[in-house]
Amino acid sequence: MDPVVPQEVTAELTQILSNLVLGDNQIRSNAENAVNERLAQTPELYLLALAQFATTADTEVMRSFSLVLLRRLLFRPGPQHSSTSVATTLYDHLSAQTLSTLERLLLQSLTHEPVLVVRRKAADTVSDVTNHAMRNGRPWHALQTEIFRLVQSPDPMSREIAHRVFTSSPNIILDLQVETVLGTLQRGLEDGESIEVRLAALGASVEYLSHCDEHQQAQSLALMYPILNTLPSVPHNRIAKFLSTLTPLATCPDLFAPHLPALLSFVPTLLLPSADPGPTPTISKPYPTEGTFSFDFPPASAGKAKDEPRDEEGEEIRKAALEFMVSLSESKPSMVKRVEGWIPVIIKGCLEGMGELEEDSTPLWLEADPSDDPTDDTYPQEYEQALDRIACACGGEAVLPSAFQQIPAMLASHDWRQRHAGLMAVAAMAEGTSQVMQRELGIVVDLVTPKFKDSHPRVRHAACQCIGQLCTDLEEVIQAAYHQQIFAALIPTLEAPEARVHSHAAAALINFCEGSGSNIIILYLDAIVERLLKLLNPPANSGKQPKRYVQEQVITSLAMVADVSEKAFAKHYPAIMPLLLSVLQNAKGSEYHKLRLKAMECAGLVAIAVGRDTFREDSRKLCELLMQIQNSPVEHDDTLLSSYLVASWAKICQALGPEFEPYLPVVMPPLLRAASAKADVSVIDEEDERFESDAWTTIKLEGQSVGIKSAVLEEKCQALEMLLVYVSTLGGSFAPYLTQSFELVLPALRFYFHVGVQETAALLMPRLLLCGKNSGTLTNEMVSATFSQLVNCIATERDINFLSSLYKCFTGCMGVIDGPVGLPQPIHEGIMEGTRRQLQSMADKRKKRSEEARAPGSEDKKELLMWSEEVEDYALEEIATMLKGFSETHELLIAVSSVRDLGVFLNEGIDDPA
Repeated sequence: MDPVVPQEVTAELTQILSNLVLGDNQIRSNAENAVNERLAQTPELYLLALAQFATTADTEVMRSFSLVLLRRLLFRPGPQHSSTSVATTLYDHLSAQTLSTLERLLLQSLTHEPVLVVRRKAADTVSDVTNHAMRNGRPWHALQTEIFRLVQSPDPMSREIAHRVFTSSPNIILDLQVETVLGTLQRGLEDGESIEVRLAALGASVEYLSHCDEHQQAQSLALMYPILNTLPSVPHNRIAKFLSTLTPLATCPDLFAPHLPALLSFVPTLLLPSADPGPTPTISKPYPTEGTFSFDFPPASAGKAKDEPRDEEGEEIRKAALEFMVSLSESKPSMVKRVEGWIPVIIKGCLEGMGELEEDSTPLWLEADPSDDPTDDTYPQEYEQALDRIACACGGEAVLPSAFQQIPAMLASHDWRQRHAGLMAVAAMAEGTSQVMQRELGIVVDLVTPKFKDSHPRVRHAACQCIGQLCTDLEEVIQAAYHQQIFAALIPTLEAPEARVHSHAAAALINFCEGSGSNIIILYLDAIVERLLKLLNPPANSGKQPKRYVQEQVITSLAMVADVSEKAFAKHYPAIMPLLLSVLQNAKGSEYHKLRLKAMECAGLVAIAVGRDTFREDSRKLCELLMQIQNSPVEHDDTLLSSYLVASWAKICQALGPEFEPYLPVVMPPLLRAASAKADVSVIDEEDERFESDAWTTIKLEGQSVGIKSAVLEEKCQALEMLLVYVSTLGGSFAPYLTQSFELVLPALRFYFHVGVQETAALLMPRLLLCGKNSGTLTNEMVSATFSQLVNCIATERDINFLSSLYKCFTGCMGVIDGPVGLPQPIHEGIMEGTRRQLQSMADKRKKRSEEARAPGSEDKKELLMWSEEVEDYALEEIATMLKGFSETHELLIAVSSVRDLGVFLNEGIDDPA
């Protein structure tokens, strides 16, 4: 192929790419700058040079690297379209001639590259280009022709590459005759020469069936036979890869329905490898293995011996098999429930896997800080998570009988790993099976609480975890009925000799408190606080030096106990508040950073619990300490301090009430800055690993995936929540900040990046109006702006949950201005027109939902449909309340009743899925 760019450009690019792969940071940085400069000046020339280099470079490393770089540069965010404000890519700005040349070069690489690993990179780049071209309405016809030539090639590498392109770009085959596609895919699945071709064909088949329409899928059912027939014939070392490739097709569960019995005969053999029982005993030789075999319990699958290497390949297969079965179960629980043995196999696989802890890891575990525990890397969390998922998907009726056929024996086992797994299994299942577990909750508690006295510390730790999780997932129920048994086990565990255990017992206290009233906690308050204080500040003669993570946990637990016990906590105030103030004043080092934050939080909650009269004497010192911390230099990577400070000031405000007003000039400037934060939005580059972390929230916006810095969203939401605390607590005293608050809160109603921001803004509006009214600072402009924004939001809001909040906000605001009389006519007309539109939308949804509820195979959707209807009912209640504010006989109230009567599960006789 003739060169498409001048030789000097190729030579320059060769040098730049060579520098990019060097280890010297400065040279590499200069090369990156050079790339950016060339792309800014002559992007088409250098992109073509890069594509050409992918076909001509001497080494496979450079050809591969150029393809990866070309792919990244083509599709990284570029200029924005002024009309849509959506970021575009360099690809979108290439001329038709350049695109044609680029495609020709890429086809050259795809069809003639001799090295498989480079050719796969070419397939990835080609797939991205054709996908983008199709989105832009410019199909790449030459590629389709070439791919079908490759898929029929006698060369296995070419056939594999063709199927890889089908996998990444299913649109190439979606519009073709179904018979043609099925024949092509089946030949790949049955390829007798190359396992890689079969794997690539499996990926292509999965993508095709996942993307084709219902009619095409109905015509393609026969493809499932060669798809599933690939599994038994796959070499052992590739089974995991084949299963993980097949698993995404679980989102189309009906395709698997006829094949579940066959799958049940095969997949469990991968999940539950059978142990060799040895020779069969006979009368003449009752002990045939004597001298050559010793019976071990638990079996090998229950944990590896100290020096036995882990079977990593077998582990990957087991996890892949488990993921496949669980994913299929999540997609259509009703389908797998009808297959006898399906769910029990998953349960058994999960329980066996959960028992595979490292025998000799306990000393390391005991010494580790829970936030940095090296034994976490070997903990079988995939099995625990799978058990949680299957419980949530299939419910207690299907899961608990199988689980509790095995768990009592596990809890009675002499092997601590089995006892540990049994407790963790109960904890993992609690969320998904809570309704059924409630019926036998006494039996569950009787099984768990004795393990608080277990001889092994990790079992006692698991008992704390189990009770804590049960307190969360069966909130209020277990606290009310079984508090005596729980505290009889939990309180003594606060004195356990191991830091990991007594710290986790303190953590379980929090779970209990979150679902308990003060009447229960008060019964045990003295015993709890006495032991927590010993952990926080051991007696001088004890010789014990508490671990810092224990102190941090204890302070958090004390805060929760204070919050629940309220005024009863006052008797312990003199012993606790001085300790907290001492931590804030004296714990200066960076290693005490988290401890100071916890002390800050605890002091605020204790202040609220005991009330201003008890707290008043220490309030000034606490506020001075917080001001010192607020005015001190902050470490650049400290993402927590500002959040804890903001929350602590608000708690002190709640505790002091009107007496907090002098501190407003201190707390409001940083709070208003945080509340005014803008969303930090970036178009997602799939190659950029930053967006995979929790630091980014990803959403779809105008057809593109965008990432938003999570910290900014959370800080903005927290700031608005604290504004709500101040204006609610201080009333008219908040007036100096009223105008600024209005300017921040009104736009926040349309802050679509974070529903918490919107919800808090809706709660704030009536409070701000009331503050203005009570302080005499409310203006007509504030009232008009408030109702105009609410009407506009109500007219266009599609989130039914937030729509309820908007109507509640409107009703609350209307109450502040003494009813609808004060509303301008445009506002009156606007709210009624918006309400008519929303009622019509809900009516249409309910009619459609009625059809869905009666469609075949709708069993697994009914719970979601019921939830949608319940959310709408809340919205209808708020609409009715708002309308009654205008007139008890408002004409639209009839429309509200009519929409409510369209409820499928209320009036149509559909069985409750529960």
